[in-house]
Amino acid sequence: MEQLKYRSVFDIIGPIMVGPSSSHTAGAARIGKVVRKIFGEQPDTVDIYLYESFAKTYRGHGTDIALVGGLLGMEPDDPQLADSLKIAHENGMEVLFVPKQEKAEHPNMVQLKITKGDRKLTVTGKSIGGGNIQISELNGFKLSLSLGVPTFIIVHQDVPGMIAQVSQLLSDAAVNIGTMTVTRESKGEKAIMIIEVDERNEAILEQIRALDSIYSASYFG
Repeated sequence: MEQLKYRSVFDIIGPIMVGPSSSHTAGAARIGKVVRKIFGEQPDTVDIYLYESFAKTYRGHGTDIALVGGLLGMEPDDPQLADSLKIAHENGMEVLFVPKQEKAEHPNMVQLKITKGDRKLTVTGKSIGGGNIQISELNGFKLSLSLGVPTFIIVHQDVPGMIAQVSQLLSDAAVNIGTMTVTRESKGEKAIMIIEVDERNEAILEQIRALDSIYSASYFG
């Protein structure tokens, strides 16, 4: 008989959450919270494009309140999650849900387009089960990001020396880089660094943000 192995009790029972499905609630709330953390503040408007299973059951399974709760900075088990749509309205955040009929890369996929003034952010996320998520697109950049290890996401202008400057800061803080993904829109335009590291060190984030030509920097630990 094959022996099943689990890394933790959460592999068996899933995370603490509000709602009937960890994919539709805990995963959705985590996608919303990641988007909020990358954006750095509450958006004015949010367009939420739901695909496949999310599109069919987002109201009944609480995906809508979970995504909005995450965008408000709530955890999946926050007791206020059930009132997230009301709270968003009271806080002046306009939300539009758009169920899509076309096929998607994953049955639990959502794309969020958020704005505040002239600032815009587009993120595509997938809820892959057990409250776990993957981010597959950020402002048009194709990614494969699980956020399972400490991760920096840095959006910057494509100018010489940016990778060296960020790498030096990490080196000075004795933070070892596990993997680094670098891509850009086009030469001289916006570029993105996704750096997975071995040591948790959120304190270095402010030093990264202080560098010239940085648009935004986020840390997920």
